[in-house]
Parts: sequence; C-alpha cells; structure tokens
Amino acid sequence: MRGAASYNSVQVDLKALQANFKAVRSRLLPGIRIMAVVKADAYGHGLEAAAEAFARAGADCFGVGTVEEGVRLRRAGLAGEVVLLLGVAPGEAAEVVENRLSPVVFDPAGLAELSRLAERRAGMVGVHLKLDAGMGRFGVVPTDLTRLAALIARLPGLHLAGLMSHFPLADVPGAEERCREQWQLLQAGYAVCLPPADVPRPLLHMANSAALLRFPWAHGDLVRPGISLYGYSPLPAEFAGVVPPLQPAMSLHSRVLQVKELPAGHGVSYGHRYVTSGRTRLAVLPVGYADGYPRGISGRAEVLLRGHRAPLLGTICMNACMADISSLPLVQAGDEAVFLGRQGEGFIGADELAAWHGTISYEILCRIGAMNQRVYGPLS
Repeated sequence: MRGAASYNSVQVDLKALQANFKAVRSRLLPGIRIMAVVKADAYGHGLEAAAEAFARAGADCFGVGTVEEGVRLRRAGLAGEVVLLLGVAPGEAAEVVENRLSPVVFDPAGLAELSRLAERRAGMVGVHLKLDAGMGRFGVVPTDLTRLAALIARLPGLHLAGLMSHFPLADVPGAEERCREQWQLLQAGYAVCLPPADVPRPLLHMANSAALLRFPWAHGDLVRPGISLYGYSPLPAEFAGVVPPLQPAMSLHSRVLQVKELPAGHGVSYGHRYVTSGRTRLAVLPVGYADGYPRGISGRAEVLLRGHRAPLLGTICMNACMADISSLPLVQAGDEAVFLGRQGEGFIGADELAAWHGTISYEILCRIGAMNQRVYGPLS
C-alpha cells in the first residue's frame, strides 16, 4: 500500500524495550522470574524483534497468545520457555510438542492427545493450570481445580509447570483487599495441587503489570508484565509513585503532503463538522483510520509539526487528516509529522491518544503497530 509504505512508519526503540524490562526487574526480589508478555504481536511492536530485545535483557520466559505466535518465536531462534496464554486448540497438539511450547490449561479436552504425542516423542510438555479467581474469563472454577491437576499428574508426558490466575482489579483504586482474597484463593489451590516431593514444584504466578507494581506480596515465583514493558503504566495517576521510569518505545511518523490556505466559512473534511472561522492555513497529512489512527478522535486530536502541537480539523479520513498550521508559518510540504511519540520538546503519548478516543493505551499501540510498516532502532 503506497500510503503506508511511502509516507508513514512506526518506529520502535528496542533499547527502550530493554530499559523497561530492566526497570521492571528492579522491582523484584532475586529469584523471581519474568514472563515477558509478547502476545498480540508484542502489543503491536513486532513479536520477534521485541522478544529478542527482552531476551538480550535477560528474559527467559515469554507469553504469547497462540500456537502460531509460539512457532514464530521458535523459528526466530528463541530458546526460552514459550507459554501459550490462550491454551491449545484441537489439532494443534503436534505443533505444541514439536516446538516445545507450554500451553495454559483450563479444560481437560485435548490433554490426552497432548500426552500421547509427548510420550511418543519421548518428551515432556509443561502445562500451566489456570484458576479463575474472579476474572470470569479463562480458567477452571475452584471446585474443579484439584480434579484437573490430578488428571495432569496421571497423564504421561505432561507435568504441571505452573499454577496461575489473573487479577481483574489490580488497577482499581480501593480494590486491594479484594485482590488479596483472589491471591489467597490461588495460594489455597496451590497448596492442594502440589506434586510429590520428588517432582519439581510448579511456578505460582498471577501478577500482571499493575499487580507487580502495586502488590509485592503477589509476586509469587513469576510475574507477567505486559504494557509496562512497552513504556506505559497500567495504573491511574494516583499510583504514579509506585511506577518506575518507563520509556515509550513506539512512535508514529509521517510527513506533510500539501499546504494550503482556506478562506473563512470553508468546510473541512467529510460532513463539514468543522468550518473555518477565518483564513486558515492547513497541512494535509496521509494518516487516517486505515493506518490505525482512530476516526473517533476527530475534533480532539493534535499532531506535532516542527516541535509544536497543531490541532486536527474536521473528520479524520481513511488515509488523510488536516492540521491547522495557521500559527506555524514555517511548516511546509515534506516536513516530518509525529502523531505518536516525541518531536523536539513536544510529546504525544498513547495514554493521551487513548483518552481522546475513550480507550486504553493497549488498544492504540496494537492498532497503530499492526497497520504500519515498522522500523527498529538498534539493540543494546
């Protein structure tokens, strides 16, 4: 696509990813492992490149969504543990065994086939049994936990590598007591699922980015940071004191294609939702919702041009938007435009862009990263 290939690019700072990994690690006691969550194409940053950056920073465990993502990491030469957070679908057992992947388990279906293939290849598959401690998403209910753990223990070729759950309220002010109750529910399940003394004990893990930053008591044996690795806090501003310095790794760059002047009373873009109140100088830019830049932020968004903010006028189009540069007389066709990231002293982050759209930084990063060519900065 000419627009994406010629004009727009997502720049990913791999050194920033590594710095964020080290910042997270600085909050942990020695011996606690980190699962670098790289699902959803590393939140739009690029699966293989991000995983390599984290591996060089010391990561030896990676969380992906699907078997396909796990296979991609193996083909890229990644040697650490790769955990399938969405589990394994029917028919994928052979790829799981062949690529030494560790699926999350929340249902007995498919375990017998996984066991049979692992035993045939004289291998062992580590599985992470997931408890639903209150999320209402993937995971077995507490009353079924011991039954599924016993089934895993009986099946040859399988071993219980981890017992896990997920915090649904770790980023919610005032919810710490409820989070403690959910953590204690997982601990109670862990106590009754422990294997015999001669079998390696499973890892206990529940902490996402928000929990690992707020709740040191919930670190367990392993933590699972996601958004914090990409430079953004999962917590509201009132918890800023518990968040280490993080470096946003993604930026979206484009360039001005046309500069023009419109008279007073002239409509701008579809529906003429904006009409000029006076003579207005516009920069036309090749970024729109086809590039992951949401149409829903029309009327609120800004772009950086020559280090200054310029408001976008009218409705954001499929591949274009228009910025008011009446106060920026030096802007001309060919100038760099930054929609996400830093330019000079100016900065527009994914949190701000998300606030314009009524969503979260995670969604913005996934959309923009997936819909533009990516350019990577060097690894340290």
